Amino acid sequence: MTKLKRIILLTSMVSMFSVSAGLNDAWDLLRTTKGDPKYYPQVISNFIEDEMYFTAMPYVKEYLTRFKNIRSKKVDQQIDKIITEVGVRPFEILSSNILDNSRAPIIMYILAKKNFRKKRYKQALKYLNETIPANHPAKPFALMLEASIFSILERQKSAIASYQRCVKVSKSMMSDNSDNPSRYRQLSLNHDYCVVGVARAQFAAGKFEGAVSSYLDLPKDSFIWPEILFEEAWNSFYLRDYNRALGKLVTYKAPILNFVFNPEIDVLRAMTYMELCLWDDTKKVINEFYDKFQNKSLKVKNFMDKHGKDYKYYYLLAKSFKEGKMSGNSLLNSLLRSIVKDSSYIEMTESFERGKSEIEKIKQFSGNRASSIFTKNIKDSLLMQRDLIGAYVRKTINTNLRHLDKNFEGMSYIKLEVLAREKSMVYNTEYNGFRSRGDIKHLKRNEKQYFWDFRGEFWADELGDYVFSLKSECK
Repeated sequence: MTKLKRIILLTSMVSMFSVSAGLNDAWDLLRTTKGDPKYYPQVISNFIEDEMYFTAMPYVKEYLTRFKNIRSKKVDQQIDKIITEVGVRPFEILSSNILDNSRAPIIMYILAKKNFRKKRYKQALKYLNETIPANHPAKPFALMLEASIFSILERQKSAIASYQRCVKVSKSMMSDNSDNPSRYRQLSLNHDYCVVGVARAQFAAGKFEGAVSSYLDLPKDSFIWPEILFEEAWNSFYLRDYNRALGKLVTYKAPILNFVFNPEIDVLRAMTYMELCLWDDTKKVINEFYDKFQNKSLKVKNFMDKHGKDYKYYYLLAKSFKEGKMSGNSLLNSLLRSIVKDSSYIEMTESFERGKSEIEKIKQFSGNRASSIFTKNIKDSLLMQRDLIGAYVRKTINTNLRHLDKNFEGMSYIKLEVLAREKSMVYNTEYNGFRSRGDIKHLKRNEKQYFWDFRGEFWADELGDYVFSLKSECK
């Protein structure tokens, strides 16, 4: 054997040993203890050693189910590590009674989320305030949840304080995770949502002028910037700055933002034109809305009824769309385009792919029976993750369809209101039907907003803060 071949063989053996050392120890312990759950913490530790987090997940769940009132710092650390790596969603499906057996900080966060969804806000705050240290990986997300609860409870000062703490903690942890792309992105998103949270709390408190300035603190290269344009438009609407509201909304016509699905954008456009008494523009938006969505939404509803709760189908539907396969319904395509760009979907699918990579490690494992058992466990975990992704796709489509129905109602009310207002203006002798379209004197701006006279550059280089200059026709 040549020296080069010996080096290659030795390298291969070291690599094999480094991959399967933890798996070997885990299997030995499971075999000698006959799978006694009280030894699971050591088994889980062995899995963590080989970064086999999905493989460890069934053992973590069973340990939580079997043992009451777990009070072990070591076990808490293991639970924190596993859930941080695989994501919280696979554990959110466990009952609160089972989760309450642990005091692991990440479990406290999950329990807070479960109570938040059930609108048990005081109980959610109790879990958040229990045992989530300032330097814990879940802390930025806990602060985000805490701030959201304060805002719902109309405690906007407390909400703003929590959002500001969230911004600070998220930014600090982003620096510590610069070499972990997935974790860095999660923290960056959380940071940006908390930046926007300040503006949302100000808006909820009726401090619209302050919200204008706070929204501008979010940079345009943020992943979430496209979605907050709509919020800024509402803020401008409440300030009666209708031209700026229309400018924010027209940005969604940029091709680069074709993944944004929010039918309420059209509702707000129609309302804004109505407040300017521009009846023809209002009716045009309404008619286009019905043409765009009415028939297609019925077909999507039938499609959803046909496939029921087949989560595997919805997982594959989104997966195939992401790979370039379009459906025959443009509305469904718009919904899927929005979903595959969604941060939650991206996080779940990335976690799923990391889990699949563990199967390759198990293939290198020497014990046939052990390999078979570990492979089955991880496949069960991955099937559950796949179904969670499918359920998320299905739920998101259904939620958007419900919102669309409400938007149809909103458009109907606007249509009736336009008819009533238009009728009243017929009797206004000062109205002669003449309309002057646009004048710079109708523009308003603050110290953070700049004026740029676009001459052919519209959407050519970047997405800006556009503003209309229409004159109100109301008398």
